[in-house]
Amino acid sequence: MNYGYIRVSTRDQNEERQRLAMGELEIPEKNLYRDHQSGKDFDRPQYRKLVRRLKRDDVLYIKSIDRLGRNYREILEQWRVLTKEKGVDIVVLDMPLLDTRRGKDLMGTFLSDIVLQVLSFVAENERAAIHQRQAEGIAAAKARGVRFGRPPRPLPENFPAVHRAWRSKKLTLKQAAKACEMPVGTFYSKAVQWETTAALPPGLDL
Repeated sequence: MNYGYIRVSTRDQNEERQRLAMGELEIPEKNLYRDHQSGKDFDRPQYRKLVRRLKRDDVLYIKSIDRLGRNYREILEQWRVLTKEKGVDIVVLDMPLLDTRRGKDLMGTFLSDIVLQVLSFVAENERAAIHQRQAEGIAAAKARGVRFGRPPRPLPENFPAVHRAWRSKKLTLKQAAKACEMPVGTFYSKAVQWETTAALPPGLDL
């Protein structure tokens, strides 16, 4: 029986490339398993379900070797479990040499194992390089003043008036925060920020 496994590692990553590749094979739709989760571990519901269903001499198709996991050891371990313990054949579509249906003699297995280890190592190092480039890019952007995350919520329209009333001691800090529908800590931090970026009305002492 033929099976296919698709893993999309982030919400923004499109699975179309993997899906189209699987569509060219004789894989029933019910035998296609998809996880929209990170490969940081194997706590993936569809992957676990697939492994439980696989039986000896079944064939599992994946688009690339890194769909099995995030690092060298995990990829090799999953390969061992599937091929040695479960007796399943694996076909890596991006790498024809990684097709356990071929070369089941000693030399063929030896060559396949070498290719698998090299590709697993390369995949892990490529991910590490990507993360390093991302970290460097974020650091450079922050140095240029680029802000990340959600934009700050605008201050409520009554904030200036409430701020003046609080500073003139007509309102307590708690009352002022409640009037602006903010937690006390948020109101106070916004007030400090307001005072450093906007001129206070005449007659108000900080």
